[in-house]
Amino acid sequence: MKKSTHTTLIFITLIIISLLVSKSKGDARTEIIEMKCDEGVHNNSTLFVANFIRATEITTNEMQTSHFSTAVVGTGPNTNYLLTQCYEDLSSQDCMLCYAQIRTYFPSCFPHSGGRIYLDGCFMRLQNYSFFGEYASPNDTTICGNTTRKGALFQESTSRAVANAVTGALSNSDYFARGEMLVMGTNDSVYVLAECWKTLSPSSCRVCLDNASISITKCSSWSEGRVLNAGCFMRYSDTNFLNPMPATSRSSRRTIAIVVSAFSSVVVLAVALVVILYIRRRRYVQQRRNGSYDAEEMAKILKDISLNFKYSTIENATGNWDESNKLGQGGFGTVYKGVLSDGREIAVKRLFYNNKFRAADFYNEVNMISSVEHKNLVRLLGCSCSGPESILVYEYLPNMSLDLFIFDETKGRDLSWDKRLKIIIGIAEGLVYLHENTTTRIIHRDIKASNILLDLRFRPKIADFGLARSFPVDKSHISTAIAGTLGYMAPEYLAHGQLTEKADVYSFGVLLLEVVTGVANNTSKSTEYNDSLVTTAWKHFKQGKVEEIFDPNLMMHISPNIKFQKEAIKVVHIGLLCTQESPSLRPSMSAALKMLATNDEPIPAPTNPPFIDEGTMELNNNMTQRLLNTSNTDDSSSVSHTLTDLELSFR
Repeated sequence: MKKSTHTTLIFITLIIISLLVSKSKGDARTEIIEMKCDEGVHNNSTLFVANFIRATEITTNEMQTSHFSTAVVGTGPNTNYLLTQCYEDLSSQDCMLCYAQIRTYFPSCFPHSGGRIYLDGCFMRLQNYSFFGEYASPNDTTICGNTTRKGALFQESTSRAVANAVTGALSNSDYFARGEMLVMGTNDSVYVLAECWKTLSPSSCRVCLDNASISITKCSSWSEGRVLNAGCFMRYSDTNFLNPMPATSRSSRRTIAIVVSAFSSVVVLAVALVVILYIRRRRYVQQRRNGSYDAEEMAKILKDISLNFKYSTIENATGNWDESNKLGQGGFGTVYKGVLSDGREIAVKRLFYNNKFRAADFYNEVNMISSVEHKNLVRLLGCSCSGPESILVYEYLPNMSLDLFIFDETKGRDLSWDKRLKIIIGIAEGLVYLHENTTTRIIHRDIKASNILLDLRFRPKIADFGLARSFPVDKSHISTAIAGTLGYMAPEYLAHGQLTEKADVYSFGVLLLEVVTGVANNTSKSTEYNDSLVTTAWKHFKQGKVEEIFDPNLMMHISPNIKFQKEAIKVVHIGLLCTQESPSLRPSMSAALKMLATNDEPIPAPTNPPFIDEGTMELNNNMTQRLLNTSNTDDSSSVSHTLTDLELSFR
């Protein structure tokens, strides 16, 4: 075969594959339909949360390449059995969007031992026992739409469409079927979707769908109905909610296989070589651009600089990791208090990094924090990478982290309004320095109360730079995998992966609301997302009743003092400006600081925060490329790293 023919075939093949994996115009269907939390609670908070974090890491990785994932982590009553599945008519990127949304709801069930969530595009269930073969439970639910009454012809067509869907799903190894049936004598149609979870046996799937088809008949006089069973999901509607079948479906995969097999083995090898070289080149360029290095190379560099500590020195300082010196624990590892031989008190961050991606986060934190110095940034004293774990050594701050005060009814009394306002301004000053006063802009990506440390006089210092990223001044944004803590991540960053300073501004806005109210944004007594702290603050602000959400610990300071009351309302106002849906409307950190620190600075009226109205968050059509690029960046495990911080968000 001639060289020109090889080139042409390679080009054609790549075009076909590109077209087949490109995004279909669909809907991620992220509307929450039902959330049920178990009545029982977990046996051991530390073990259960750690197991949940690991289980979610596993499913996050698998969902990037599949519509389905299960994970089993732990032993005994603290074992986490996790299942998540997207419905097969979602494209790969819409599946990831639905999954990204559903995982933000699950922490609301904590401290219960499990639960299940149904979105219109995906499903997630967590238990402390193996439920994978269950197809029915007492919590099975039927939800009927009550917007429009339907006649006998529609009901008859619905019954036939449902029966066809059941038959189709049982004949499909994916346990999925969809269909459309014209209502006789009308211009109307009925649209149906049915799917079992892939952990069921064929016989269990049959029983589940048969039960669902019976249950859904009670809705057939209405325009829409859903059945939410333990082992399957069924929906019908007079509105077309179905997506075009995505390129990742079985038929598309077969098409790709047929196209590739039509060429000679030489051409296939050539295509593979082109792709491999392209990926390697992209990875190399991205690593150079983001300043990431090979772990072994970085270890050699650290041994030659003054920051390096001997592992034995740190081990002795902490009393061989004595439990009495343990200050706290999160998904990253454990923090200990230590005393060096010269009497200096230190905080030791003991990290359990067992792969190159976590090692990259460690070296990133060392490089990032050692290159900046500001009164409101925690000071890195050194690090160690010569022992069995990676270790970071920081200055010891006796009052620990901000979350231990503002979310605690007793300790919260120690933070008067005057102290809280100074803490807020200090955090803002630290962020202004990171965003504007360094040679390269630094975005923290994980601003939250547990990452704000307090010294003896309650002065704030921003900590934990493991997820921070820097980029040149001439760039408007960088594209990266999602990382941070759920509840604090800006919506456009969650959807697009385009990182700007406005992602930190959003997180800062959430933090402002938490400081004033004493309520964590990730903690809700309701299963409805609309009851988040940001939404609650927005509703009270519009009604002119902001004082109703003030932290009770502040009322003794605020109520008799009109000045304090106005300041607290102003902080809520600025918090809502920072959490506006559109990043272009959010102020810069320097503008936010100016509004906080002065009384004569005009403050514009805020617009609505995200997720107030259905469909308010624009989805990026280029998300497919972002997901493909994820494997070529130093952030390739950032989505899973995001979830390692969930323990802190449960507080």
